Amino acid sequence: MDPNLLVEARSLGVSYGAKRALDGVSFTIPKGRVVGLLGHNGAGKTTLMKALVGLVKPAQGDLAVLGLDPLCDRVALLEQACYIPDVAILPRWARVNDLIGLMSGLHPRFSAERARALLRRTSVDPADKVKTLSKGMVVQAHLALVAAIDARLMILDEPTLGLDVLSRKAFYEMLIDEWCDGERSVLVSTHQVEEIETLLSDVLMLNEGRLVLSIGLEDMDRRFYALAHDPAVAEQVAAAHPLLRYRVGPGSARTAALFDGSPPASVQALGQRVRPSLVDLFVALTRRPELDRTQF
Repeated sequence: MDPNLLVEARSLGVSYGAKRALDGVSFTIPKGRVVGLLGHNGAGKTTLMKALVGLVKPAQGDLAVLGLDPLCDRVALLEQACYIPDVAILPRWARVNDLIGLMSGLHPRFSAERARALLRRTSVDPADKVKTLSKGMVVQAHLALVAAIDARLMILDEPTLGLDVLSRKAFYEMLIDEWCDGERSVLVSTHQVEEIETLLSDVLMLNEGRLVLSIGLEDMDRRFYALAHDPAVAEQVAAAHPLLRYRVGPGSARTAALFDGSPPASVQALGQRVRPSLVDLFVALTRRPELDRTQF
């Protein structure tokens, strides 16, 4: 395995009875990346994350995480990889200081000093009992405890689920400022695509168990072409078979067409190129009939 690759997956397959949760999924995660894992509910995101930390056994394919087999080498893997599931659960009876002491005894790479330094960036006091904390504060405390582990890979499954916008912003600021250092990587699954797009370096997009996109954000801007145009030329643009047509901004009369690759020059001349958002690309590649935005 390439030492610069923290994750290498080839043709992963996972089934739950007749349901194919992952179907031939292949990707890599190099070091120093912040990777967004996107997909509708049931697309296979949580299954993939659990496979990465040895909680799910793939029925087919090859998977190496930090050069280790997540199933056979799970103890060694969890010394270098952190996983926060979609619900932050901490024992309600404990004080945060108790949890710091517990982690110090459980994990050889945990730093109590770093955990307290991270907590100082939040409204959580180490003397607080978990049962007195708001949901947002529990999430912040959970992240501080996990980020205090000297790990190389952090896996986050909907880490800000149910939090208000200020709490979500504080969470991601602490994550990027205090944990990402150019060597470590983060894989984060979220439905708050607009909020994290500027933080991401790469995107993995799942649709019904299949990986429909694995790309860096810079390459995404080069590959996909969005053309803003007036309604008068809509039929001409539509004839070039875009992936998606959508309105440019709320209340706008202008529409845009999203293409995989550059459309013909004659079509480009009908409008102005604009940057496609990650949300628009997500809709285009994973569109369901009930979410279809091509009708005006």
